[in-house]
Amino acid sequence: MLILNCPYCGVDADETELAAGGQAHIKRETVGSTDDDFEEYMFMRENPRGVHFERWRHANGCGKWFHAARCTTTLEVFGTYSAQTLAPPKEICDRISGKRPGWSLAQWGGGMFS
Repeated sequence: MLILNCPYCGVDADETELAAGGQAHIKRETVGSTDDDFEEYMFMRENPRGVHFERWRHANGCGKWFHAARCTTTLEVFGTYSAQTLAPPKEICDRISGKRPGWSLAQWGGGMFS
């Protein structure tokens, strides 16, 4: 079972208390977007196995959105952090790099954080 720590209320919540919100740190196309931009956002994104940065909501708790870094293959959680953070915190990136030699944020994010 997936257990994530809510960075706002400090509760270790299992997946039944949470609501998944998709990939973190991407621009979400909405009203006013061109058809091409919306198609790119909706259908053309990569979905590789491994480390992901995701949005989660503590639905049955404080109700706030937060981000989590985890491995989709092993369910290993590297950390959680505020949804208002524009890039993953250095300590989480260092934790991932320590367990996944050769991993880099630039490689994952396609340069979106530089």
